[in-house]
Amino acid sequence: MSTSRFLLQTAAVADVELRKLLRDPTELASRAVQPVLWLTVFGQVLEQVRGIHSGTVSYLAFITPGILAQSVLFSAIFYGIAVIWERDLGVVHKQLVSPAYRSALVLGKALSAGFRGVVQAAVIYGLALAMKVPVRHDPGAILAVLGVVVLGSALFSTFSLIIACIVKTRERFMGVGQVLTMPLFFASSAIYPLELMPPWLRALAQVNPLTALVDLLRQLMVPGEAPVAGWAGDLGLLALGFALLLAVAVRLYPGLVR
Repeated sequence: MSTSRFLLQTAAVADVELRKLLRDPTELASRAVQPVLWLTVFGQVLEQVRGIHSGTVSYLAFITPGILAQSVLFSAIFYGIAVIWERDLGVVHKQLVSPAYRSALVLGKALSAGFRGVVQAAVIYGLALAMKVPVRHDPGAILAVLGVVVLGSALFSTFSLIIACIVKTRERFMGVGQVLTMPLFFASSAIYPLELMPPWLRALAQVNPLTALVDLLRQLMVPGEAPVAGWAGDLGLLALGFALLLAVAVRLYPGLVR
């Protein structure tokens, strides 16, 4: 495989996906409503609940990285439905008969999903600034957050693509997507610490990739937040998960049109 050719094809697929999104940005606007509600309503209400211990920071500061991770998950997990639409319109057929590497097709789509996550990060940072939530604004931390967000978006969008390849219909996809999204979110440390969970749920949360994403974002965004699993463990879980899902998606992608 020629590395330069592979990179060019990946960039071309990502560019096409971004152009489609920029021509119709309504999805980005609608996705921005959810984190606004979570922070302005849910976060401020639960901040008054004394039973949730968020350490040395306020609950709003604790939940802000979790809401960003949730926004990344919710934006990426339904990415596969667009692939089903493309199959019905014949776009996937044309891509598969092209000389492009299958891995470039899948990776390009995964990377383009990262743009949605970056937009969600911009919304969260804007909300945090307006609500005076103490988060780090130094350029190094922000760039690291954006990199982690892109990786998380790529992971969950690739997972979504695998679901699309298996179920193959929009109706089934919506049902399966809803079933998977809620357990991933609530079995994570996005809105409450792991210490509050029963042992069986805590064990599941510790291998949940969303927990690793939340942990990384919390370390990068919240001033003075100590690492829980460590950088290597969190990044390793996300990177390994993405690599495995990418390999599965590349193998299943041609079967989407059958």
